[in-house]
Amino acid sequence: MANSSLRGSTITSSRHQLAGVRSASSDSDSFSKSLSFSSPLPNFSLKSSGNTRPLQTKRLTPVVRAMEVDISLSPRVNSVKPSKTVAITDQATALVQAGVPVIRLAAGEPDFDTPTVIAEAGMNAIHEGYTRYTPNAGTLELRSAICKKLKEENGISYTPDQILVSNGAKQSILQAVLAVCSPGDEVIIPAPFWVSYPEMARLADATPVILPTSISEDFLLDPKLLESKLTENSRLLIICSPSNPTGSVYPRKLLEQIAQVVARHPRLLVLSDEIYEHIIYAPATHTSFASLPGMWERTLTVNGFSKAFAMTGWRLGYLAGPKHFVAACGKIQSQATSGASSISQKAGVAALGMGYAGGEAVATMVKAFKERRDYLVQTFGELEGVKISVPQGAFYLFLDFSSYYGTEAEGFGMIKDSESLCRYLLDKGQVAVVPGDAFGDDTCIRISYAASLSTLQAAVDNIKNALISLRGAVPV
Repeated sequence: MANSSLRGSTITSSRHQLAGVRSASSDSDSFSKSLSFSSPLPNFSLKSSGNTRPLQTKRLTPVVRAMEVDISLSPRVNSVKPSKTVAITDQATALVQAGVPVIRLAAGEPDFDTPTVIAEAGMNAIHEGYTRYTPNAGTLELRSAICKKLKEENGISYTPDQILVSNGAKQSILQAVLAVCSPGDEVIIPAPFWVSYPEMARLADATPVILPTSISEDFLLDPKLLESKLTENSRLLIICSPSNPTGSVYPRKLLEQIAQVVARHPRLLVLSDEIYEHIIYAPATHTSFASLPGMWERTLTVNGFSKAFAMTGWRLGYLAGPKHFVAACGKIQSQATSGASSISQKAGVAALGMGYAGGEAVATMVKAFKERRDYLVQTFGELEGVKISVPQGAFYLFLDFSSYYGTEAEGFGMIKDSESLCRYLLDKGQVAVVPGDAFGDDTCIRISYAASLSTLQAAVDNIKNALISLRGAVPV
């Protein structure tokens, strides 16, 4: 036709539908989903150079068939469990935002402000324009300061090229696991453990091997049990001292016994998580695993600034170890995040310049943590049926409440495990704590005392009242 007009077009599709079968035991979850599009085309008016004719309108309605989209995920991701500490913290935060006066004792985050000298160093970095990319491994200034710290405080010697600065100690640990583990390797993890250790092993296609410990032995790993569980596939042993979630501190003598076991297994490396190093209570002392005879060559030491320096939001941690391991971790980081924040690194230099073990500012925080620990230990010690291992470091109390399992809570139901107990305490006591099964020990719950003493006092009162109301519970 000489003159024509296309007024518009609409595309319709079949109705949305979600089909598929989900299998909890299979990594090949499959869902099919129809997609719907609605995108009218613009109006056009076409004229000839001569006389115009009345516009003719034609409505086209092409049909797009339903398309099945593969939304399956990697088996590696499907094998990973979400963090319960994050989930409970988020749930508690949502309740607070809804007006429920929940006392949050789930997150492992100091309640203190970042020391002023550190904060000022970060602000100065911004004002001075220090806001660009840094080298992938971290600035030479910060890596040199870390080497100095490790030599003077930990008795272990490194050069700057044996240090990798990352966006938090968590990233350092994950990169170390990915760098040294192959599919089929075993990662040895004493329980109770930090929730992320087993999941990091799974992300590396390695197998987490959990070794139980006992509250009567302060949750410390038995070297004989370790020896009995090692195989030719054992690749990495993770030790956290002071410990999250128990607050236990490994004495030097026990670490030496573990080192003797490690020495008999050439493939076995050790990842020493020392993020709570400075939060320690006398007479306990900290020993770096890499400082033990023969262990420097096979130890990856992870530390950072989040806990002792109250710098959780600054996201700054580091790895120290033999150069070929550190370089491998650096290669992963170069393709993931690249270097840590330039501003945070300037703040990190200031933190390490505050004096031995963080100086007076950190000592003041540790003193407050100890007072809180002593209060909680004494108060919970008055409850019958509660077992306690007095923490020697960090800011967690890992309490055995299993004597309350099997009791009926009016209006709630049965308390059958650590998760149902924590849900009950959140529901009836309005206190958010973390179930021990998240850490590999279902008999306990974890309470973070990174909160003011008055907040802890209110939390204890709420917990006591909630426990008293349990029918058939252990007398309190």
